[in-house]
Amino acid sequence: MDLLRFTTAGSVDDGKSTLIGRLLYDSKAIFEDQLEAVEKASSKRGTGEVDLSLLTDGLRAEREQGITIDVAYRYFATPKRKFIIADTPGHIQYTRNMVTGASTANLAIILVDARKGIQEQTNRHAFIASLLGIPHVVFCVNKMDLVDYDEAVFERIKSELEDFSSKLDVQDVRFIPISALKGDMVVERGTNMGWYQGPTLMYMLENIHIAGDINHIDRRFPVQYVVRPQDDRFHDYRGYAGRIAGGVFRVGDEVQVLPSGFSSRIKSIDTLEGPIEEAYAPMSVTMTLEDEIDISRGDMLVSPNNLPETTQDVEVMLCWFNERPLVPNGKYALKHTSRDARCMVKEVKYKMDINTLHKVEGDKAIGMNDIGRVSLRTTVPLNLDPYGRNRSTGSLILVDEGTNETMAAGMVV
Repeated sequence: MDLLRFTTAGSVDDGKSTLIGRLLYDSKAIFEDQLEAVEKASSKRGTGEVDLSLLTDGLRAEREQGITIDVAYRYFATPKRKFIIADTPGHIQYTRNMVTGASTANLAIILVDARKGIQEQTNRHAFIASLLGIPHVVFCVNKMDLVDYDEAVFERIKSELEDFSSKLDVQDVRFIPISALKGDMVVERGTNMGWYQGPTLMYMLENIHIAGDINHIDRRFPVQYVVRPQDDRFHDYRGYAGRIAGGVFRVGDEVQVLPSGFSSRIKSIDTLEGPIEEAYAPMSVTMTLEDEIDISRGDMLVSPNNLPETTQDVEVMLCWFNERPLVPNGKYALKHTSRDARCMVKEVKYKMDINTLHKVEGDKAIGMNDIGRVSLRTTVPLNLDPYGRNRSTGSLILVDEGTNETMAAGMVV
């Protein structure tokens, strides 16, 4: 079974946590003791019915306030597919948490309250989903039960969303009317929206095509670790372990090592289950080469006729995570794939107004939750691809050297 990672986003109180609770509950993916705990917590609130949002809102502050603060991950499976859900916060001050939860997602579910329509956070999260290169975006118009399941309300909001999403760089955009509280069009179709002929949310999650989302063209293999057992059985074994970031590698293929530029051929590809003839992203493997080449952590195996850009001048879209703002000409530690480096902020080009998607060139102060285009200069050359082409080799993080705090996530332009 393949694995679908998806994230939920949207404005405050749009029903993100309730939707995930409904998915887990109706797909029989929660344990009895979990359900009992949620029933007890719901009875204390005196709501009269089970509050499914409590399945994901695990922090005490979240349950008290009825909001999501940190990213909550949940795992479940159906006979067709395995899922990892990232329930992300809706408040503006937790935009950084939304970026963290969505960074590895195949699909984003963005909820819209049928009573309120598009809100500021709807635009913000849709833009971030586009910026993070999420291939599939599903707008779920929630709380249809509170507008009497009116088709006209759904069509009006859908039209507005189509106009906005046309400005975004997203391959696949879909629209589904749902009621997370009552369960209509989530796992079961229900009887209240016969006018909607599309799939339920669960059917779409189980069947949406994600195999083409991974770059299988550009061969990229960042080396994480050099395996040298040095025992009698594997006395001369020298393997290079890591996770394939792109392309397909086969035994016998010629590869080039960056940054040294030396070439060799793949001698074997080993996994925990044994040797295999070919491997592809995102598999974790150990490769051996026919020639003795000095290769260490941070190096990259690539195809000789398809090289990444190797440069010390990097243009990135930065999402700032930390309470301390970006320091002009400041120096930060930088992590890109398995390579560690240091960098200096050369220039802030502009800051994004996420509500209008306009570039604000006059205001170049980057603070927490801001997103802007920044030029960096690194101490060593990095092997980069544009983020839109490869999310692994096109992403990086900045770290404060003194405190080891993560300061920002960057997407290579």
